[in-house]
Amino acid sequence: MDRFTRTYSLLLGATLVAVVFFWAKSTWTPEVWSLDHILTSDPQLASYPYQFHVRDLRDGIAVLSTPRSPAFPAYQFLQVIDPKLAGKAQDDPAMVAAQQQLIHHQKRAQDLILAQPGIKRVEWELDIQWLSEHGIQIPSTGLVIQ
Repeated sequence: MDRFTRTYSLLLGATLVAVVFFWAKSTWTPEVWSLDHILTSDPQLASYPYQFHVRDLRDGIAVLSTPRSPAFPAYQFLQVIDPKLAGKAQDDPAMVAAQQQLIHHQKRAQDLILAQPGIKRVEWELDIQWLSEHGIQIPSTGLVIQ
């Protein structure tokens, strides 16, 4: 192997190792996994059709997934998880009860996370992936709800 090929191979290998290292470092988030486990192991939240997840944790601010936002109202989501609600008005008693149940579960997820040491605040991020997996397309806005 000539000098150029050897140098090129070493630089390419070092670059590859650096990329893998930084990728692994950015995806290694045991604190997020631990908080997410709290949500997924809660019996009340586990029984709800939508599973809230911790997406990120920075400086005491936990970002949780949510199926609703100003870009995607709750009544549209509720028709997805409960087909009996399809076509019902927002003020229909069944729709109002379903919205209250969603609020209850979202508040429970927030309270469970806020009860953990070091967590100062919870922010909400629209779960575009979940909605997409259930046939709902929403323009990706990176919307964070506070």
